[in-house]
Amino acid sequence: MTTSDLDRWQADAVLSDGGTVRIRPVHADDHDRILALYEQLSDDSLYLRFFSPVSAPTAGQLERLTEIDLDAHVAVIAELGEELVALARYDRDPEASSAEVAFTVRDDQQGRGLGMLLLEHLAAIAREHGITRFHASTLPTNRRMISVFRDAGFEVEKSLAEGVIEVSFPIAPTEASVAAQDEREHRAEARSTARLLSPRSIAVIGAGRRPGTIGHEVFRNLLLGGFDGPVYPVNARATSVASVRAYPSILEVPDAVDVAVITVPAADVPDVVRECARKRVAGLVVITAGFAEVGGESATIERDMAAFARHHGMRMVGPNCMGIVNTHPDVRMNATFAPFVPAPGRVGFSSQSGGLGIELLGRAADLGLGISTFLSIGNKADVSSNDLLQYWEDDPETDVILLYLESFGNPTKFARLARRIGRKKPIVAVKSGRTTAGSRGASSHTAALASPDTAVDALFAQVGVIRVDSLEDLFGTAQVLAHQPLPPGRRVAIVSNGGGPGILAADACEAAGLEVPELSEQVQTALRAFTSPDAGLRNPVDLVASATAGVYEQALRVLLASDEVDSVLVIFVPPLVTEADDVAEAIVAAAAGAGPKPVVACFLAAQGIPEALRAPWGNGTASGAVDADASTTGAGAADRGTAGGGAGRRSIPSFSFPEAAAAALGRAVEYAAWRHRPEGRGPVLGGIDRERAESLVAERLDSHPDGVWLDPDVAATLLGCFGIPVVPTRWVASEDGAVAAAADLGLPAVLKVGSGAIVHKTDVGGVHLGLESEDDVRDAFRSMSAALGDAMGGAVVQPMLEPGVETIVGVTHDESFGPLVLFGLGGLTAELMRDTALRVMPITDVDARELVRSLRGSPLLFGYRGRPAVDVASLEDLLLRVGAMVDAVPEIAEMDVNPVIVSPRGAVAVDVKVRLTPAPAAPLSGVRRMRES
Repeated sequence: MTTSDLDRWQADAVLSDGGTVRIRPVHADDHDRILALYEQLSDDSLYLRFFSPVSAPTAGQLERLTEIDLDAHVAVIAELGEELVALARYDRDPEASSAEVAFTVRDDQQGRGLGMLLLEHLAAIAREHGITRFHASTLPTNRRMISVFRDAGFEVEKSLAEGVIEVSFPIAPTEASVAAQDEREHRAEARSTARLLSPRSIAVIGAGRRPGTIGHEVFRNLLLGGFDGPVYPVNARATSVASVRAYPSILEVPDAVDVAVITVPAADVPDVVRECARKRVAGLVVITAGFAEVGGESATIERDMAAFARHHGMRMVGPNCMGIVNTHPDVRMNATFAPFVPAPGRVGFSSQSGGLGIELLGRAADLGLGISTFLSIGNKADVSSNDLLQYWEDDPETDVILLYLESFGNPTKFARLARRIGRKKPIVAVKSGRTTAGSRGASSHTAALASPDTAVDALFAQVGVIRVDSLEDLFGTAQVLAHQPLPPGRRVAIVSNGGGPGILAADACEAAGLEVPELSEQVQTALRAFTSPDAGLRNPVDLVASATAGVYEQALRVLLASDEVDSVLVIFVPPLVTEADDVAEAIVAAAAGAGPKPVVACFLAAQGIPEALRAPWGNGTASGAVDADASTTGAGAADRGTAGGGAGRRSIPSFSFPEAAAAALGRAVEYAAWRHRPEGRGPVLGGIDRERAESLVAERLDSHPDGVWLDPDVAATLLGCFGIPVVPTRWVASEDGAVAAAADLGLPAVLKVGSGAIVHKTDVGGVHLGLESEDDVRDAFRSMSAALGDAMGGAVVQPMLEPGVETIVGVTHDESFGPLVLFGLGGLTAELMRDTALRVMPITDVDARELVRSLRGSPLLFGYRGRPAVDVASLEDLLLRVGAMVDAVPEIAEMDVNPVIVSPRGAVAVDVKVRLTPAPAAPLSGVRRMRES
């Protein structure tokens, strides 16, 4: 067992009450600390562990630490700071694949989920060592331990003999055990974030006496905002701050402190964090900058500081952030230095940028978007958007989630969470770094390496995150989602008092994927009864400049009552004869009876939302939010919630220009369509020989430890291990061998270079097609050999296939996102046409279906212009098998299958290129762990 292996077993994890702990294997020098653990146990706990009264030294001896070999005998411990608070071990049964497990948890730490965490880690380690089953003996009075086994999600068998309960269960992950673990993770991380957002007491460390300084403004904002709890200023050189007694150190504060906001200089922050650990503070908000964003040693200090905080049970927001906000009336916490009070509302908002966060809060207020909670996560050394998603998922005060992202810490987890949460609440995100210049800016601004933009698009498309390109779009989309119901369809009616803006709006709606249908004669007749003879009524509806507020209201009522319309876009161009406020009130009045149809407004060139369009109160849930307990079966089930619950008055989103209104409405439509889409399932695939694939890969990497491009015949064999159809491929060393292979496989034939090191074969004359005779095969081999010499690496022979649609299927690895699966139109023009789509692993059946339908050229697969439709099902199956291969063989660093020829008879891989590299050491799988900072 190497040091790196032991490092894989170490992890920081979140407990059920939101605290943190470190799990690691027992070390040789842990004996005294284990003895100290037993000295702190009550007599009852010792009895439950050893079934008899024992002393602490005897308990230490019974633990048989000398037998720990990190294979058949394994022990792991839980550390909270310097204290060892729990121990678990397994001992393998002689000549068996089972092991006995036992657990010890310090009395004051019981009930925090430590036993479950240790069981998860022991099971993961045991699986790596070929152990398939655990068993344990426990007394009937040890209810906590019995509940751990019961709640783990494994299929537990129990029996009672001589007053002892014998428990036995398989430890292979099952759907039930994985779901139970995910639910434990969700509850723990949500609780962890809740402790930061709902503290009972706060200390501001670095609260200065001088107004205008960050520490002073944070402290005053907490006081002026009416925080429902004590706030302690900590200042080593002041006796009071803002007429409140100050303390020289957090350690001098007489009462417990839940959250410490740290604003001291960067050099002093690590010492302050250590003092907070001694004070047993639960959470930290480090506003101070000067850490990873400046690089060098400061980045190392930040990593060490985050690790120290977690090791001592604390979560940390920041550093380099602007603070956190909770507007709930029971909390009223404004722990920021913003120069205004954030308005309460139902939008949860996170910004990775500190300075930008202040401006965003101000902009939200201008648009009537109230905030439930806000967190500026800065460098996100610890708390990240994933933690916030876990919290917002069940937060009854949050209906819409807004994210400003500069990087992803764990995109795989983000995808899993967003896919689940997006079914209940819309998630709208700005991801900066679309361009190379933008990525450079993100790296220097908040220590973030921006992920490739195409991967971000793929991730968001898969999991239903609404991506917007600008902050203006972020808030515009949020207005619609927070204040209006989701559109039941794509049909939009446009109402305006000017022809030009209506035409612009129609064009913008079409560009946003919306439909502007011509209204029926029946609807036009109803409109004609009260509009000007000069009005245009086909859609867009041009009421002309003389239209009064009353005409607007009547027109809206007619359109909203029509089953030809799913939403309405109202445009007002301020003329001399009609007051804007009157029209705004008319829109609100008509929209009150709109039911499930959204209404958006454009008061041309107006900044902000007209006061008359704002709702004086909020009740019910926003458009995207659904009761977590409500059924989501059937179309529309997920769309029952509306802003104001469909009753009372709801705000009308307002935009300065029709293009922005149409774009926001279009995003709401796309999101509604995603929510109605099937969730997708991981495929169950037959015909996979994983063991053979692993053997093949290991053999090649043994001889090429730095990585290797597989020869074409070997690459074809690897794909065959996963049931991926590949054209028959035979490697030959000579022209006679080529002739014999061609005769056996059938003419016409194809001859290609045999070396995997030559990636672009066509560019060097390494592909000869349509060889009709033995002489053609000989000539091709000789020509290739003369041109390439020894680099040719022999040749491969394949039969010519009948024509079909040429596609490309590929795999690449992204530093942040891991493996990406690519699909597109293939052949020689693949790079020129760039008609491709990406998906982040893992891919589901729905992902595969959408991939083949997402290209500009996808109609070619479905019988374009009289051509026969291809076997799309076989293509989808091939994509799913590629996904399974990538998941099973992490050594695949790169793969091109170009072309994959798809015809009515199926999909066949023709030219396969695969590059292998040694897989990086992966952390222990199947356990809960916090993101590495």
